[in-house]
Amino acid sequence: MLAFIDESGDPGRKLDRGSSPFFTVAMVTFDENEMAAACDERINLLRYELSLPKEYEFHFTSNSRKVRLAFLEAVAPYEFFYHAFALNKDPDKLYGPGFNFKGPLYKYVCGLVFENAKPYLADATVIIDKSGDREFRNQLAVYLRRKMKEGGGNPIRKVKMEESRKNNLVQLADYVAGVTNRCVNNKPDASMYRRLIASREIQVRVWPT
Repeated sequence: MLAFIDESGDPGRKLDRGSSPFFTVAMVTFDENEMAAACDERINLLRYELSLPKEYEFHFTSNSRKVRLAFLEAVAPYEFFYHAFALNKDPDKLYGPGFNFKGPLYKYVCGLVFENAKPYLADATVIIDKSGDREFRNQLAVYLRRKMKEGGGNPIRKVKMEESRKNNLVQLADYVAGVTNRCVNNKPDASMYRRLIASREIQVRVWPT
């Protein structure tokens, strides 16, 4: 089993200075490695179909509507599933001093995504976007391994860091996170994107409501 994680929005809470209203983390899972490889190859082919460079990185936030729809339509037939958690950073709803620090906030949201996905994980290799602060990412990997061993079982076999620009399926996780974040922000075109992958959704939580 393979699992890929990425986020949309930011963990900052300075909403009056440009921080996003929601911070969303998504986990995309493939039960079969062969299916993951097939989806990976389909994304490579999509670059050719769109006349994009081989090293082009798909990124939901910066892509055009045309590219977004083409990407989602391309991956939709493949058997992946996803969990997501969106943290509502509204200061009137979100309390607690720990949420004012990016590191604890990020780990909290990632921890909840894993907790929700735990019943569906079995000996999974988890791949996290390598970009960002290296020390923090390493701490996050240790945190997730420890958290997922609580209660027994072995949902995670190992955690790896890879650059999103070199991993098509981390880019898929970016897209899922981006679509989910667009939905929780009630953007007018959100349903147009979500309908293409809605059948792959296992759980999406928004908190606090």
